[in-house]
Amino acid sequence: MSDYAHPEALIDTQWLADHLNDPAIRIVEVDMSQEPYTNGHIPGAVFWNIFSDLLQPDLSMNLEPNAIASLLSRSCITEDTIVIAYGSYPGTGAWIFWLLRTLGHQNVLVLNGGYQKWVAEGRPLAAKLSNFPETKYPKPTPNFALRVTHPEVQAAIEQSEQTLLDVQTPEEYRGEVFLMGSPQRQEQAGHISGAVYLEHASTLNEDGTFKSVKELRSLYESRGIAANQEIFPYCAIGGRSACT
Repeated sequence: MSDYAHPEALIDTQWLADHLNDPAIRIVEVDMSQEPYTNGHIPGAVFWNIFSDLLQPDLSMNLEPNAIASLLSRSCITEDTIVIAYGSYPGTGAWIFWLLRTLGHQNVLVLNGGYQKWVAEGRPLAAKLSNFPETKYPKPTPNFALRVTHPEVQAAIEQSEQTLLDVQTPEEYRGEVFLMGSPQRQEQAGHISGAVYLEHASTLNEDGTFKSVKELRSLYESRGIAANQEIFPYCAIGGRSACT
């Protein structure tokens, strides 16, 4: 992990394999549907549905403290639990890292390489739903300094002090697709005017792990982004921008 600027935020597959039965951790799989989880998940993982558990109807993140406390409670998570986050899509775990840090839960780690690397290494999978006793997670106090608001984005468009970074797919950037399909009437596809473009997948290695800090610095510099700039990354619903 020495190739990363913040290795303390990541955990590798071998460490997780050695700690599957550790009662101090709770593994969380996050996906758009339960199908990947049902087909085979890391043993002991609980499932969070992106749409019904994490998003509001307008696709914004649900940061309502009581709703999040309920989700953490039914997942058998306490304030001391070490949460290990991953998903079937590379980088999804970083979204949960951002969410829990925003809500004040500091003990959260991202499985580097996620489900992709775990399966490629031939590690065990389970099909049975993981059930644990509920806890009583206290109502969290969100730290909204870890996100930006619409007025702040508008100010970034009008000024040059911050950089907007679009990390969607090329099709989404061009407005041909919104998230997973053709844009519906109420959905405005495309990109924010003036945003720098860098597809999220280019920040990952072929095995789903994050590229080294040296590689990432070179990648961002190739887009005219310097290390001392304030960056506002965005995508369709927040998952990919969270791991950028």
